[in-house]
Amino acid sequence: MHVDYGFWALVSFLLAAFVFVAYLFVLVAVLGDLFSDHSLNGWWKAVWMVFLVFVPFLTGLVYVIARGHGMAERRAAARRATAPRQAEYSPHVAAPPSPSDEIAKAKSMLDAGTLTPEEYESIKVRTLGEG
Repeated sequence: MHVDYGFWALVSFLLAAFVFVAYLFVLVAVLGDLFSDHSLNGWWKAVWMVFLVFVPFLTGLVYVIARGHGMAERRAAARRATAPRQAEYSPHVAAPPSPSDEIAKAKSMLDAGTLTPEEYESIKVRTLGEG
């Protein structure tokens, strides 16, 4: 039994898949915002959850319309809160220390007596790639 669905069946399937995936993104954003909003008490969160379960598309749309501005403010506040930590963390991860920095650090450890001259020389050789 061969069934030919045709071009428009494919287009409608792709459109339905796109709408479904977009709805999943909205649902995750709404749930994330709902649980991160500390000004909303538990009962209102429960009401939103019940409506999200029973009338999902309409509730997602209403939530974004009614609380969209607050969603944007909470996301911006979260970004501002994490920006200093991210700026502090990123340079250490993004770029490895240069060989001159490694050797300078090893030299200061040698001067402080933490390293022996042999250890300092082995660090220099390893850092410069001469061995």
